[in-house]
Amino acid sequence: MPRIPATERRVALARAALVVIARDGLAAATTRAIVAEAGMSLASFHYAVPSREELLRDVVDLVVAEEGTAALVPLLSRAGSVREAARLALTAYLDHVKQDPGHEQAMFELTQHALRTPGLRDLPAEQYERYHALAIHLLNAATSPHHLEWRVPIPDLARLLVTVADGLTLAWLADRDDAAAARTIELAADAIALFADEHVAVSA
Repeated sequence: MPRIPATERRVALARAALVVIARDGLAAATTRAIVAEAGMSLASFHYAVPSREELLRDVVDLVVAEEGTAALVPLLSRAGSVREAARLALTAYLDHVKQDPGHEQAMFELTQHALRTPGLRDLPAEQYERYHALAIHLLNAATSPHHLEWRVPIPDLARLLVTVADGLTLAWLADRDDAAAARTIELAADAIALFADEHVAVSA
């Protein structure tokens, strides 16, 4: 059996840790549980990762790196208005949450844990900086097809968008009320549209 490089083991362990946390919670994500999920030995864990806390950092990095906006950009270009683009994007995001609720619960747990752990307190700020960057990308992608200008700085609007997404996620995880979530999305789309000045394209 070929020897697996330490870097590949570390990624595999991070993926296994995410599975354990999503399924059983952060408290259950012991090194033994993680290596069992990954099909590795404890020796493999200590060979690849300095500590459990470092592995949790890897888990957050892994998830944030895989959070992309590519699937949402086509929705923005097909929508007839900024409001519709916001509604479609938030609906698609919530659909993603619904597909794997444990994944989102795991990320909330990890963020709270990091805020209380001296060696990881920098991680939430880095995590949300990357979320804000993804939101900025989406807002910029909406600018051209809808011929608009934003009335507030895009970084501020990106922070609002991430805040709405977080609240939408946590509320849905709490009550699993699809209809209430849909109403929240409609209101959020109304609010976001207020920050846009849409212009009619001028033919050459």
